[in-house]
Amino acid sequence: MYEAYFGLKENPFSLSPDPRYLYLSPQHQEALNCLIYGIGERKGFMVVTGGIGTGKTTLCRALLAGLDGGTASALIFNPALSDIELLKTINEEFGIKLVGRGTKKRYIDGLNAFLMKNFAAGKNAILLIDEAQNLSHGVLEQIRMLSNLETVREKLIQIILLGQPELRRLLALPSLRQLNERITVRYDLKPLAREDVRRYIEHRLVTAGGERIGSSFTAGSYDLIYRMSRGIPRRINAICDRALLIAYGRDVRTIDRRLVRAAIRDIGPGYLSETGVRRRIVRILLAALITAALLLAAGYAYVKLLD
Repeated sequence: MYEAYFGLKENPFSLSPDPRYLYLSPQHQEALNCLIYGIGERKGFMVVTGGIGTGKTTLCRALLAGLDGGTASALIFNPALSDIELLKTINEEFGIKLVGRGTKKRYIDGLNAFLMKNFAAGKNAILLIDEAQNLSHGVLEQIRMLSNLETVREKLIQIILLGQPELRRLLALPSLRQLNERITVRYDLKPLAREDVRRYIEHRLVTAGGERIGSSFTAGSYDLIYRMSRGIPRRINAICDRALLIAYGRDVRTIDRRLVRAAIRDIGPGYLSETGVRRRIVRILLAALITAALLLAAGYAYVKLLD
């Protein structure tokens, strides 16, 4: 709605994981480098974790977009599968066609044959599973068994699990120790630093065709966006999208703190409950404790005066 008004070709703050919009902060670049290294060195198992909205899926899509013809890939974005459904989906993603009734053995045999042919052609293969914290123990055990598909010297398939922090706790369970010990590359994505929030916003605006719009955000607006989003890209997108929409409705072109506050009110406190609301509660409780302490001190002094 506001794109033409601001000279943009498309919405710069869409929540879709478009790899063109990936802002390579120092940590996102490091995470990407770790994955590229793990794939190139055929490390087998890799895990990337991070809070909701920190950019794991966009990073995953950017990794896939950067692969050349020497790497076959399979992406699983719905992990609510049984072990045999997982095997079937992996086969479909790799383009493996089986004739007849699908059984676990047939799916594994078909996958192994594909991987061996792929390896003989000098190619690599990667399997990426998003939202992996939702995988059942049985499916995770099946994934571990897939890592046994190897030659004497090389892993035939590189497996990347992406998930929320719960994935780390899940993998640390004693029942999944064998899988956890096979993970050779790990990275935990954190929210963006304060100085990266401005660069993140400007990067998305420029990617959307707005070479000059970046100056429309004031220094104060960047600071408020950082404080209310706590550096989480998905929240930054929501705030900026709403702020631009409000600016368009009011026929103004400068995004200042006042507009950002209006955007946050429109979004609602629930969306930012882990940031602004929590901090306000802490401030209220702290003020109440200080007031209670002052009242107690005044009462004690009054009693001493009467004595």
